[in-house]
Amino acid sequence: MVARLAEREKQWETLNDLLASARRGRGRVAVISGPIAAGKTTLLEHFTEQAIADGALVLEAAGSRAERYLPFGILRRILDSIAPLEPGVHAESTALLDSLGTTATDTQDPATGTAGGVEAGMRILPYVCASLLRIARDRTVIIAVDDVHHGDELSRAFLLCLARRVRQAGVLIVLTEAVRLLPAQLAFHAELQRQPNCTSIRLPLLSADGTGRMLAGRFSTAAAQRVTADCQETTGGNPLLIKALLEDGVAALGDSEPFQPLAPAETFERAVLDCLHRGDPEMLAVARGIAVLGDACPPLLLSRITDVHVKTAELAVQDLGRCGILRGDAFRESATRAAVLAATPPGALSVLHQRAARLLHQEGAAALDVARHLLAARKQVEEWAIPVLQEAAEYALVEDDPELALRCGELAVDSSPEGPCRTALKSRLVSIVWRSSPVAAEGHLRQLSREFLAGRLTDRDLLHAVTCLAWMGEARQAGEAVRRLQSAAQKALDAGQPFAYEPDTLAAAQSWLSLASPPVREVFATAGPAHPSRPGDPRTPATATAPGAASYDMPDDAHVPAVEAMRTALRGGQGEAAVAEATRVLQRYHLSDRTLTPLVIAALTLVYAGRLDLALTWTDRLLGECSARNTPTWQAALGVVRAEVALRQGDLPGAAAQARQAMSLISVQCWGVGIALPLAILIDAETRMGNLDEAMSLLEQPVPETMLETQFGLHYLRARGRCHLATGRYHAALRDFLTCGELMQAWGMDAVELVPWRLDAAEAWLAIGNMPRAREYVEQQRQREAGPAGSRPRGALLYALARTSGDLTYRLKRLTEAVEALEQGEDRLQLARAMGELGSGYRAAGDFNRARMLVRKAWHVAKSCGAQPLCQEFTPGQGDGEAVAAPAGREAEPAREAETLSESLSEAEARVALLAARGHTNREIATKLYVTVSTVEQHLTRIYRKLKVKRRRDLPALLWDLSLPGIA
Repeated sequence: MVARLAEREKQWETLNDLLASARRGRGRVAVISGPIAAGKTTLLEHFTEQAIADGALVLEAAGSRAERYLPFGILRRILDSIAPLEPGVHAESTALLDSLGTTATDTQDPATGTAGGVEAGMRILPYVCASLLRIARDRTVIIAVDDVHHGDELSRAFLLCLARRVRQAGVLIVLTEAVRLLPAQLAFHAELQRQPNCTSIRLPLLSADGTGRMLAGRFSTAAAQRVTADCQETTGGNPLLIKALLEDGVAALGDSEPFQPLAPAETFERAVLDCLHRGDPEMLAVARGIAVLGDACPPLLLSRITDVHVKTAELAVQDLGRCGILRGDAFRESATRAAVLAATPPGALSVLHQRAARLLHQEGAAALDVARHLLAARKQVEEWAIPVLQEAAEYALVEDDPELALRCGELAVDSSPEGPCRTALKSRLVSIVWRSSPVAAEGHLRQLSREFLAGRLTDRDLLHAVTCLAWMGEARQAGEAVRRLQSAAQKALDAGQPFAYEPDTLAAAQSWLSLASPPVREVFATAGPAHPSRPGDPRTPATATAPGAASYDMPDDAHVPAVEAMRTALRGGQGEAAVAEATRVLQRYHLSDRTLTPLVIAALTLVYAGRLDLALTWTDRLLGECSARNTPTWQAALGVVRAEVALRQGDLPGAAAQARQAMSLISVQCWGVGIALPLAILIDAETRMGNLDEAMSLLEQPVPETMLETQFGLHYLRARGRCHLATGRYHAALRDFLTCGELMQAWGMDAVELVPWRLDAAEAWLAIGNMPRAREYVEQQRQREAGPAGSRPRGALLYALARTSGDLTYRLKRLTEAVEALEQGEDRLQLARAMGELGSGYRAAGDFNRARMLVRKAWHVAKSCGAQPLCQEFTPGQGDGEAVAAPAGREAEPAREAETLSESLSEAEARVALLAARGHTNREIATKLYVTVSTVEQHLTRIYRKLKVKRRRDLPALLWDLSLPGIA
């Protein structure tokens, strides 16, 4: 027995027994039934081949769905097969059939009700049977008919007539039929089964053992055992599908043995379609319905989708289950569903998806499930489906599937007529696209610009559109549009007529654009009041909200308070108020498409106000909100704030890494004018780390022309100037710093917290060798200092005052003050510069021990910041800070001396002392050791007393060499 007849031994034996009976003159009838593709035809073919080899006469025919109404179709094929052997019998029988003429054609249309042709055919059938039985007098005859259920009515009548007459003849009739028969076929089946010489043979699908035997015909026993269970699960034991899966596996593996489950491919998919087309048309239709719905579904829903009667749908589902394609009410394998969908004509598939969408919506299915069918239909939807698409888009965003949300939004927009609804949908679509690619939203954004000029946007959508336009470098165009709307609004208010937008909204848009791109203020210079008021309206303009106010004219929008917080921070001397306002914005508004930019501005406000710790905390919290969501634009914008914090803390490698990561999330084009900030951070960090070639290559990167018209452009100008300064292009650096100052003064944001351009210019003048001009700019900065300033700006100013003074005593005093101020802050790089300069001052004053200690500390702090050029500055001609002013004979003792110094300290005190010696601030030490700032201060007091020093900078530098667990 060949492998592909596995588990058919019993059926094979039954057929041979029936054949032996026929050889003895006792005719028999065998009816082989089983599911589609269960192997009925294969069994019949092998049996007839062996019978022929044993000398039997085999007369073969097969039913065909296409010829089921052709009279005597099967009978004529049986007669044709005996023509070469028994021409007389063939001639006699065909003459009888031909004598009927066209009478029998009445049976071609069952709807006519004409029985004349059938009755005439019945009268001649006994004579045809008698002719065939004469052949069986001296030989065994086998009449094999495959798919008899597809045969015509007269041929089935002939087979019944013959079955009644073979009991005393050497004839074996072997028929194959489907498990489920149509009503017209049931009478034939019932009559046949009534015959005492009729035997039924059932072919079930293969068991796992039978599947394994088929696989063992190609693979080794061990390999077949490994994949049998998965193969059985995929095919359900259908021999045709098993064979196809085996062929796909052989094609993929070649001569190798399988160690993983066999993967369905083209042959398997063709076999699935073959199974479906072998069944009734309704079975294929129902299979398509199941493929469209994707999951198990009730027959009633299948019936309505496929336009098939519900009872027929139930029977089709049963047939699909019998042949192994379905498990329960769903496809066993995803490849099966894919094959069915791929083979369905596009038009029919679209209709199915449209029906499925409507029916699922009526059944109360989830919006996402309905939307997937609407999208798959690839046609504009009806009015009822537009809200469904809107809802589905929002759920898709929640489930982190922006691609699905985008497709839902686009289809909703395309299906909506012109009007407010379409405009709102378009605005939401811009937000969805913006999450992953702002540049991809540019086309939609331009259409939206026309909409807000026509007054079709809501107030909130207008502010969002203005924000997006400013991001893409079109702030001036947006400003002109807002100015025209303000003029129209003023005229409407003067006439007592309503207007599309609230005056507060237009004022907020003006304020936002003026912050994003200060030159836009020129557009509004002749536009009249920024906040037109209605007669008798006492409300305060949104742009004049008092600093620290607890409420705003537009409480539901984050743009206005974010602008006010930023302006407060850049106003000078109002750091606490700016921090309070920015914190309120961050606490009040949840991260979303419309609040992203205001929240980023609020976080940057904390940076400019000197609260790097708060800025880092809030930025990390916001990044945590979007870390599990596919929102690269959000992550990029927040990541660049994190990079700016790292840069201002002196963490140069961290700042560069975070800036690069932010830039890698979206393309340069997607950054728009905002590319200025990450690029500036990266250039500045690379410059300070000594990677000058990398910094110069970054300066060659093309940037938008309007970038320098933004606040972030100031950062870029300063970074470029710092790079020029580091590479010896002092005049180019000075030009960048002075340009920065001119812009800041013209824009009304001349704040050292934003860019300390005067101090930078003074450094450039020092490099050029012009001390008086350097001192002039430093004095200008000192005169601008009003009220308490943050530790970072004050420390930088004191450092600059010292460098521009020729009096050593004055220098030492100012540098000491600078170090004290910077020790209270978080800018460790500036602290290293100040300590190094103070050490140089003490060396000039002859205090070599103190000079050595300070310079060594400065080297370690600079090393921890990654500032290699600064390290080299502290160790001329050396590569190691240990060489700085180290007395001869003591180079090998630092670790021992450090241990001696720490013997009098407790373990907690030693940890604090080590971190303090390395230049960490009290807040940083508290964070690293998980204690409060107050605890750190108490430890330092005891440390100073035990080590007999008065302040942090007097801590012995040798503490750096102390090795403590948990501190790198």
